[in-house]
Amino acid sequence: MSKLILTHEVTGLGTPGDVVEVKNGYARNYLIPQGFAVAWTRGGAKQVEQIKAARAARELATLEEAQSLKASLESNTVKLAVKAGAEGRLFGSVKTVDVAEAVKAAGLGEIDRRKIEIPTPIKSVGTHEATVRLREDLSATITLQVVASK
Repeated sequence: MSKLILTHEVTGLGTPGDVVEVKNGYARNYLIPQGFAVAWTRGGAKQVEQIKAARAARELATLEEAQSLKASLESNTVKLAVKAGAEGRLFGSVKTVDVAEAVKAAGLGEIDRRKIEIPTPIKSVGTHEATVRLREDLSATITLQVVASK
């Protein structure tokens, strides 16, 4: 087992600044090469504090702001125009970047694409849902109306 300090959010593992223990292969082959984590050292405690301070600065300032953003995201349907074939099948799938741009275009605010989770790949037109992690303790569900672009 390897002890690591996360530098980015990893779904199912933790948030930046967390000290986690993972299997050696996962650390060596994925987390460290991708830049999601660094090896834990005794001097790493200072690094953990810096990472947590940076995360706090990037996080939405107050719970009230996050709750108002959640209310606006959940009360509106975000329309997303993508290339599709004759029977409504998409060429490719909807990515988190596409969702973030659609939310911004709809005037609902800016969302970091890394905070968007699409539970099942969106490969057809219709109504779909995606989840946005606004804070550690608050998530919003976005309703996406995927339509074929002309």
